[in-house]
Amino acid sequence: MYQIDYRNPVHVHFCGIGGISMSGLASVLLGRGFTVTGSDSKLSPLTELLEEQGAKVSCPQSADNITDDIDVMVCTAAIHPDNPEYAAALSAGIPILTRAQLLGQIMDHYENSVAVAGTHGKTTVTSMISCILLSADLDPTISVGGILKEIGGNIRVGRSENFIAEACEYTNSFLSLKPRIGLILNIDADHLDFFKDLDDIRNSFHRYASNIKDGGILILNAGIPHREEITDGIGANVITYGEEGADYVPFGISFDDFGAGTFHVLHDGKDLGCFSLHVPGKHNISNAVCAIAAADQMGISMDDCRKGLDAFHGADRRFQIKGRLSCGAVVIDDYAHHPTEIRVTLEAAANYPHRKIWCVFQPHTYTRTKSLMNGFADALSLADEVVLAPIYAARETDTLGISSDTLRQNIANRGTDAWYFPDFESIESFLISHVSDGDLVITTGAGDIVRVGDELLRMDQA
Repeated sequence: MYQIDYRNPVHVHFCGIGGISMSGLASVLLGRGFTVTGSDSKLSPLTELLEEQGAKVSCPQSADNITDDIDVMVCTAAIHPDNPEYAAALSAGIPILTRAQLLGQIMDHYENSVAVAGTHGKTTVTSMISCILLSADLDPTISVGGILKEIGGNIRVGRSENFIAEACEYTNSFLSLKPRIGLILNIDADHLDFFKDLDDIRNSFHRYASNIKDGGILILNAGIPHREEITDGIGANVITYGEEGADYVPFGISFDDFGAGTFHVLHDGKDLGCFSLHVPGKHNISNAVCAIAAADQMGISMDDCRKGLDAFHGADRRFQIKGRLSCGAVVIDDYAHHPTEIRVTLEAAANYPHRKIWCVFQPHTYTRTKSLMNGFADALSLADEVVLAPIYAARETDTLGISSDTLRQNIANRGTDAWYFPDFESIESFLISHVSDGDLVITTGAGDIVRVGDELLRMDQA
């Protein structure tokens, strides 16, 4: 396999450079003096930023973009062998790395590498730890799977030995990483278009834990069922957090009027002090305790942890307050696209001042929607009103005989009002005529459902 060497910058071409993770890795290499080119099906603010940093970005993708001076090409999982650039690179004998392989190779250049894995919460915990490292003036390099306001994007290129990145389980990409500190937040059934079942997913997390450097640290949610199956035989030291009996446990929990938590953390019988958050929900207290545990294991002071968490106001699309309509309804957007994520989002919303909670959900992929249909119906039923958009197909073409209307029927059978509309325009018209003062309108999903909230606010101000 081709190996990236910081001491020998070369020409790297990114096929699919506009993605949130790919653009971040391209930015890291630009900061290290590499020549970076790339292509995508469309240009975006992320590609514009890369061009400002010195990258050359082409649109659309074409075999002509593969030039003789390219030393290695990096591809996303969405790139298939029939892609013209992939085929041209293969024909020219240019080495090809996956995005995950490149991330793993970049990580190996840092003494203090931290990888954040888990079915849910990766972006939030990565962001929390990032804010703590910044507050401690540790000059980290950061690769986060969302836009973090505190660094003005999804990437920060530092000059220290500290590197923190998300570790995604989809297609087993996190198995390319060998961090010094690895985190596992939770393990849930998801990505069942790739994994066979939950046991298959758990096996992959065990392999990820086994990849942590010998003598390194695994920080593990103590609430994961049969967690010994994940830790058995690994070379890392295991630190737990969460429930009573774990190494790091929250206590003295309270919430303000907007659902944001204040809490203490107990570690080895010692009170590490009081911490306050600006993001709502019990799940974010768990996320913060995990971040505190990681920081403590890195030797960071609790004062810096407090300052870092105080500076964190949430990543984009994580219970992000977008604005208020003239009728008084508040528009919130969230990335939740799995039943567990939807449940914690709506539970957090329940502690936020409201009259009614409107959940506007765009299911993501037919496979996930069908395999988790009952879970989605149960979680969405926590809302007062549910509005469904068509399923976002992403990489899939087979509808599996279902639609969002199938989900609507399941929700209605549970006694919750639910509507399905075939397009965003119909959803926006319906909401404008039905929401009232004190309502929360929460758009959720991993697709482009964020456009609904943005358009509602635009229409309201027009």
